[in-house]
Amino acid sequence: MNTLELLIGGQPRPAHETATFERANPLSGETVTQAAAASVEDAQAAADAAARAFPAWSKTGPGERRMALLRAAERMEARQAEFIERMVDETGATPGWAGFNVMVAAGMLREAAALTTQINGDIIPSNVPDNLAMGVRVPC
Repeated sequence: MNTLELLIGGQPRPAHETATFERANPLSGETVTQAAAASVEDAQAAADAAARAFPAWSKTGPGERRMALLRAAERMEARQAEFIERMVDETGATPGWAGFNVMVAAGMLREAAALTTQINGDIIPSNVPDNLAMGVRVPC
């Protein structure tokens, strides 16, 4: 059985000290997957990788972000059968329930994609006569 690895900084890797855990089908008790068991060190490595990626990602335009989220939704739907099979094996869910959850997740990705071009700000009272202040959210 292959061990599902962590994905840190875009690279698959085993957990610290190659720690793993097994997931069993709750109905049959059969082991269906083995996955990397992340440690505190792994979580710190993931946070560090995210911090290194942030400067470039925060400068990514809304169109590119939208396309990335839409591609993720398309990939999820293209692999729906695989997601359903895994969810059934790992959780004992019915195929219908698993499929519903895949479609909800793909829909959430599409909704997030739509939000990339929603420009919002807040009008902030100004003490300077004839001036208007506006607060705009930025990546942080």
